[in-house]
Amino acid sequence: MSKVAGKRLLRSQVPEEQTWNLADLFATDQAWETELQAVAADLTNITQYKGRLSEGVEVFVDCLNAFEEFQIRFLKVAAYARLRLSEDGTNPENQGKYARISALAAKVESELSFLESEIIDLPIEVIDAYLANPEVADFTKFIKDLLDTKPYRLSPETETVLAALGEVLGAPYMIYERTKAADMQFDSIKDYANNELAMSFALYEDLYESSPDTKLRRKATESFTKTLKQYQNTFAGTYGTEVTKQVVLARLRGYPSVTEMLLQPQGVTLEMYHNQLDIIQKELAPHMRRYAKLKKEQLGLDKMLFCDLKAPLDPEYDPPITYQEAAQLILDAFQILGPEYCSFIEEALYNRWVDLADNVGKSTGAFCSSVYGVHSFILMTWTDSMRSAFTLAHELGHAGHFSLAGKYQRLVNLRPSLYMIEAPSTMNELLLGNYILKQSEDVRMRRWVILQYLGTYYHNFVTHLLEAEYQRRVYELAESGKAITASLLNEQKGQVLADFWGDAVEIDEGARLTWMRQPHYYMGLYPYTYSAGLTVATACSQAIQNEGQPAVERWLEFLKVGGKYQPLDHIKIAGLDMSSPEPIRQAVAFVGSLIDELEKSFV
Repeated sequence: MSKVAGKRLLRSQVPEEQTWNLADLFATDQAWETELQAVAADLTNITQYKGRLSEGVEVFVDCLNAFEEFQIRFLKVAAYARLRLSEDGTNPENQGKYARISALAAKVESELSFLESEIIDLPIEVIDAYLANPEVADFTKFIKDLLDTKPYRLSPETETVLAALGEVLGAPYMIYERTKAADMQFDSIKDYANNELAMSFALYEDLYESSPDTKLRRKATESFTKTLKQYQNTFAGTYGTEVTKQVVLARLRGYPSVTEMLLQPQGVTLEMYHNQLDIIQKELAPHMRRYAKLKKEQLGLDKMLFCDLKAPLDPEYDPPITYQEAAQLILDAFQILGPEYCSFIEEALYNRWVDLADNVGKSTGAFCSSVYGVHSFILMTWTDSMRSAFTLAHELGHAGHFSLAGKYQRLVNLRPSLYMIEAPSTMNELLLGNYILKQSEDVRMRRWVILQYLGTYYHNFVTHLLEAEYQRRVYELAESGKAITASLLNEQKGQVLADFWGDAVEIDEGARLTWMRQPHYYMGLYPYTYSAGLTVATACSQAIQNEGQPAVERWLEFLKVGGKYQPLDHIKIAGLDMSSPEPIRQAVAFVGSLIDELEKSFV
């Protein structure tokens, strides 16, 4: 795509076929405006039940059904505003839409906070009687999850006040995203032929960081680091506010720690959380140090910098792939999951569920936003590389998951625990890689696919896991009274990276500033869940290879049940026991075997 040369395109200049079709949500901005106002007015459909939940099961059911119907509509108007901002955060109209939906979200949370408080305050015998009614069955997990928070609830009046401050409490994330999308500007760079190349957050992370040209990669890193450094104090203040907010909330609610507060909605124990962080860091580090040293040796680098970790190990073998070619390859690879699943994937690929362009103001990275009753929307930056194909497969994993779950579950039971939200996406990357391996006997192609696998494990088992370790340390420091400053954050990030990579990688200023790159820190304890998802996906992918259809059926059932169960019970549907550390060790061992094979391929 021409986006990498010269100036980046404005959103209005992007060809339509490279964009998602938000008309599937609302045909026009005016249609969104009309529904936004209607949703705000219809809050009374739920508030009419305030103070009445003890009147009987019929009133209780009517209230819950009205709440769910309202949520479906609200989430749709919210998604439209959020996706518009994601496609161009510099557009004042998009900023305005997002500000309005944020304000409405705070109002909704405040006015509907009575629902949770009143359910929690119902006598246990009333709750038991309600749960015995078949009409309440679909809300069982929702109700039990609420009751689990009862020891940590504040007074109804205080909960209402906190809910009303939702927009303010969400300000750190908004400021972070707004700054990245609209304010940060990067110096352009020049290639070997002295051509000027555009530079952006997305281009650095999706293209330059994995460039085979060491000089270009390091020039891009200098430009990237220069801008990050200019904003480090702003971002430290923003993130420090987020951390302080969570610490204060945990103390107000009486949780033993902020970690336990943030884990509770996931249904995850402290042991599961610490196992994920501790086992992977200890047992994966030796394998990844071998990988870094192999890369330094094979690429003839003078030193192994952090910015070199994503450099292709076999740079002369980088088969390009167009979006159209990747779409067909992915469809072929996913046939093993059956026609129902593949029908959703085909629609996503060819009916503009995916936004491919790079333009000024577009959000960085990649994500999948699934809208109940409509479909998923995928944002990424396509770079005509096979790595983009694997990224697309990853996000389609989310789309396929929520398409199936949305077909078989009500909204109240749609979303599973964050702990395993990344399993379906990483499963699809593994399926794509396995398919390519079966189609080719070429030794170099096999090595290339192993490198793609390692790209996935590096991203999820290393990058995001080390984010989680950094997050763990920052929360511990904040709880002990340490001030969260840019100096402290740089120091902690540098130490986390040094502890993992040892002497295999030089941790420079750019590496220490990588805490500024991810929005995940504003999403609770999210980073570690990537490694949990990959652990599940690795074991289940191996089961599919070994068992065939029975394992496929278990996996599809795992997807279809949505969020009806707690993580351990949910994962057992796929045939896995995550209460044991063994699946984690199995996944780490698999990464080690990949590096073993990679080393042999260069002998």
